[in-house]
Amino acid sequence: MQSQRKKSNTTQLLLATMLVAMGLCAGAFSIWALFIYDPTPAAVVVPATVTSVYTPTVGATPSPTKAKEPIATDVPPSPTQPQAGTPTSPIHNPTDTPIPTAEPPTATPTPLPPPLTATPTPTSPPPTDTPVPPTATPTPRPPKPLGMNSPEYGMQAFLWWRPEVADRDLTLIKEAGFGWVKQGFGWRDIEGACKGCFDWSVTDRIVEQVERHGLDLVVRLDHQPYWAGEYTNGPPANYADFGDFVYALTSRYKGRIRAYEIWNEPNLSREWGERPPNPAEYTALLKIGYQRIKEADPHAMVISAGLTPTSRWDHVAVPDVEFLKGMYAAGAKPYFDVLGAHGAGFKAPPEADPGEVAAHPVWGNPGDPSPLERKRVYCFRHVEDLRQVMVENGDADKQVAVLEFGWTTDPIHPDYAWHAVTEEQQADYFVRAYQYAKEHWSAWIGLMSLIYVADPDWTEADEQYWWAITYPSYPETWVHLAYEKLKAMPK
Repeated sequence: MQSQRKKSNTTQLLLATMLVAMGLCAGAFSIWALFIYDPTPAAVVVPATVTSVYTPTVGATPSPTKAKEPIATDVPPSPTQPQAGTPTSPIHNPTDTPIPTAEPPTATPTPLPPPLTATPTPTSPPPTDTPVPPTATPTPRPPKPLGMNSPEYGMQAFLWWRPEVADRDLTLIKEAGFGWVKQGFGWRDIEGACKGCFDWSVTDRIVEQVERHGLDLVVRLDHQPYWAGEYTNGPPANYADFGDFVYALTSRYKGRIRAYEIWNEPNLSREWGERPPNPAEYTALLKIGYQRIKEADPHAMVISAGLTPTSRWDHVAVPDVEFLKGMYAAGAKPYFDVLGAHGAGFKAPPEADPGEVAAHPVWGNPGDPSPLERKRVYCFRHVEDLRQVMVENGDADKQVAVLEFGWTTDPIHPDYAWHAVTEEQQADYFVRAYQYAKEHWSAWIGLMSLIYVADPDWTEADEQYWWAITYPSYPETWVHLAYEKLKAMPK
């Protein structure tokens, strides 16, 4: 009996505990239902799509003639630094710029951040002998002949600091039906830290991008490192240092860089270390550059420096014709495959005869006190005067590469505004220059590389801006009328 009572009490206790637990659960559920639960379904937030429309106004005067959609690229961005070796324009003579014709849009493009400066980081300790860097990976293409078609078509671009802009600009060149791009390789940007301390990171990328776009590359070599000479652009103290550099560069890109230009405008003191231009000194530099390039890549094309057309003859500048005569007198003939020339058009149309231009009241720069013979420089066909020097020196079998040519639309800079043309004239003159060369220079003309695809850092304050056939915009792509006419031109 006692055992049965204990069992009954235990059962009653369990039932009571269960009832209490159930009551607590019911109370908790009631509180949740009354005060916490919200039966309204949650709203689905859909992000808005933002579309921006870019309509720049380039200063007070020019406006783009055509806008294009930005060209996408998978190349990562790079530092915003100025490219060493940005070309400068001739004494008395500019070289390239446009004035647009379309109605100006309303928004002004945001300027790029100010440039930074940097020194290349050494990649290895300085060696005792001339280094032979490993070839950058892609297999060299079959070598192309030194002879070129008459003419071949090229544009100068600025591919150094921004891979994404470089990719866009190479696409523009290719889509225009042009086959060459000219690019400066500043010696100090590659071997700037110390002798033998090479930084190939940018040049590897540029060479690969140019190959990917199916273009030929002509590289301008100048701007010595500070350890090799003075701060300003000029020859190194020891020319053998330059020879070692070009040997290392050519060895690395054997079969991948088609042509090398040895220096730029050495007939100007500002391109020769602020010293009087000296054709014999330049010939010595050309000789060592030629020999070391051919040692590394016998199929590479060596082009002598493009000489600036100038009528000035003193310690600051030497006329290109006279400088070339001095080069031949110093023994330059065996040390270049192709003669480099610059062919600024100034005010004259491309077909204008140099003799007529010299005597013309407008075309021949009436403010120039130089003798009439030296005023032949003020036209595109002055290149023929350089060709005549080649013929007189038994060098008629070689071709000429016009490494810079164009017409400016500059309304701002007094040294250039006197011969500014309209944007329509600039576009027309570019096309006619190529046509004239094809019809009249076919026996000796090779590459004709115009200036410029704009450097993205240029503004209207830069005289180079006014020679360009594109605007310095990114990611938007704006081009001048000259680009559209050149793209449509039969080639």
